Amino acid sequence: MTKKSPRDAPRLQGKPPTSAADQPPAPKSPATDSAAGEKLQKVLARTGLGSRREMERWIEAGRVAVNGKVAQLGDRVAARDRLSVDGRALETPPAQEARCILYHKPPGEVCSRNDPEGRRTVFGRLPNLKTGRWISIGRLDFNTSGLLLFTTDGELANALMHPSSNIEREYMVRVMGDVQEEMLQRMLEGVMLEDGMARFTDIQQIGEGGINRWYCVVLMEGRNREVRRLWESQGLTVSRLKRVRYGDVFIPSKVKQGQWVELERAEVKSLYRMAKLAPKEQARTTDREREVMERQFGKRHTRGATRKRTPGKSVPGKRGRS
Repeated sequence: MTKKSPRDAPRLQGKPPTSAADQPPAPKSPATDSAAGEKLQKVLARTGLGSRREMERWIEAGRVAVNGKVAQLGDRVAARDRLSVDGRALETPPAQEARCILYHKPPGEVCSRNDPEGRRTVFGRLPNLKTGRWISIGRLDFNTSGLLLFTTDGELANALMHPSSNIEREYMVRVMGDVQEEMLQRMLEGVMLEDGMARFTDIQQIGEGGINRWYCVVLMEGRNREVRRLWESQGLTVSRLKRVRYGDVFIPSKVKQGQWVELERAEVKSLYRMAKLAPKEQARTTDREREVMERQFGKRHTRGATRKRTPGKSVPGKRGRS
């Protein structure tokens, strides 16, 4: 339905105003709205600290300060304003730009920024940012490898990780044990785990050898160790697990463990589409980052060729659902 502008609204009949004081206030222009700044909770959510609603609670609790003064719900901030949370200065990314990268996580890395046990974290190999910070879209457990997405847009990350997003996550899994057809059927129909019902939407066997069998499975959510726990519910053991797809984004075969690559514009748009958000401009990589990517892949890399899947490749494409 077309939204009516103020010009389309009915006007009262009468004499025109005779003085400037009688004139109605002029509507605010987009430039005026921009100068007034953005809502504080929106800016905080963009940093990846939490959802807008959660940020509103932080503001109400007095945890947020603007230019050294405790913030109030309803405050608006501009780019020049200094923000802090719990006394710590906060860097905010540009409102209209975002970056998204794909990282091939190896086993033996944690997804937290700092680990009290001193283990390697996934953030250690990501490119440095001048402003803002990298926010992981979901997590992978310590022993799981594969596709992990990062963005500088906290709103995008929060929307994609929300339980209502229903985004497909595809994994390759090597299973030890005698896998029976009725076990696969139970995992497709649903199994009650300690944190609720869980199920695969697709299971496809892709190889076997000795006591190990390889499968591709698809989930519509990302609960902690959900893939492993589903197989364990059938008395089976997962000996290897790798995520190969998140929504429409596949892990390219040329991106080896411990390497990262900038997502193409079409892939970034697909993430915003899945999150039901308007896409932002893609921030440019620096010369230094382009050099790093070129060293990783030998020469100039092209993502287009990696999207084609052929029979026999280890990373499957989309299939019909069971």
